[in-house]
Amino acid sequence: MSGLDGKGTGREGRGREGTGRESIGREGIGLDGTGLDGTGREDAGRAVRVAVGEARDTGKSPSAVRRAAADPVKGLLHRHRDLCERAVDPLEIAAGLEAHGVTDRTAARFRHRDVFSLAEEMYARVPRDRDTSASPEDAPTPGPRGPRTAGVVLALLPGALCAAAVIGLRLTEGRPRLIAAVVAILAVTLALGAALRRGPLSAATRTTSTWTCWLLGYALLGDGLLRTALSGGPDGLPDGSADGPWPVTVAPVLALALSYAPAAGCAHLFVAGARRKLTSSRGLADFSASVRPLLLGAFVLYMGALAGLLAVTGAVLGEPAGHPQGLGLGALLLLARLLIVHGHAHAPMLVLTAAAAAEAAALATLFAGRLPGCGFLAAPVEALVAACGPAGVPTAACGIGALTLLIHACRRLTRASAHASTERTR
Repeated sequence: MSGLDGKGTGREGRGREGTGRESIGREGIGLDGTGLDGTGREDAGRAVRVAVGEARDTGKSPSAVRRAAADPVKGLLHRHRDLCERAVDPLEIAAGLEAHGVTDRTAARFRHRDVFSLAEEMYARVPRDRDTSASPEDAPTPGPRGPRTAGVVLALLPGALCAAAVIGLRLTEGRPRLIAAVVAILAVTLALGAALRRGPLSAATRTTSTWTCWLLGYALLGDGLLRTALSGGPDGLPDGSADGPWPVTVAPVLALALSYAPAAGCAHLFVAGARRKLTSSRGLADFSASVRPLLLGAFVLYMGALAGLLAVTGAVLGEPAGHPQGLGLGALLLLARLLIVHGHAHAPMLVLTAAAAAEAAALATLFAGRLPGCGFLAAPVEALVAACGPAGVPTAACGIGALTLLIHACRRLTRASAHASTERTR
């Protein structure tokens, strides 16, 4: 009888264990053995067996422990415990879950209507010592206005130094002009580097600095070199003037330097608006649909400011405003920086490299066409310049790149995971 009882007990235990597996399958781990994050049936069965063993040791009801082991949110908490403990609010957990591939449809398998609701439960279930031990004097206080003022000054500094450099080039001749040009380049570069180390356009990576410098250098010297190369030149080095043997185009570069402050302001508006939408949205699709107009609005606002600056600088300096190439380059640099700031550096790196390579190839093929029997190499560039002028090369290269990044940004920057830690890093 004892043997039969033992067998019966074992059979009953196996039946209950099977019931636990079915419960796990219903709660989010598939009956085919595949979990949301790749957890197999073996892991699920092991969890149930461990829970049953703990119940026997502690005297708890095995069925109650099986129900706890089958709690899908508990398993998700275990897998993302570090994220939940570091999070300052449920929104950061929601963004982190989305970055790990959890969608609103996935959240429904955890008995939640969306990822935000699931994140709220996970945030509430993780104990935090700081929630109970924090004293009133430890509460965060509003930051001083000094750092904000310093950020505004840094945003205005590149444009101010570039304007001073242009004035210095206009007032000097010969060797003093060369010295002034070298000092101006160093000063503007250092100011731009300092501005990019803080504020809404700051990022840890500097992988695109080489190609950015090339694109800005082409905006300054490229059109003049292309124009003189078509006529058999250049016959000398650039002297900083627009009518020299190698003409220098200053207006677009000055407008781009002055536009750094509007770019930082538009980026701040986009980040702040996205954070507010993250608070009020009740689903990932809802958040993406509400953030996309913010991104496009910030982009259009910057383009309008840059167009105005191009017109003003062109009129003041007595040069062509260069709207096509200036707007194309400004759009490319802004979108690339926004993507890099929000953790998507791969696509901007490829697009900036392609744009710089296209401009370099245009110049290289133009000079290579002077070799005997190689005139066909310069034919595409000559046709483009004949149709659109020297500005056609940078306009095509930067315009296509900017359009590519705009499409990419509409997909990447409208995700909640792109704004997970924006509030804490600014």
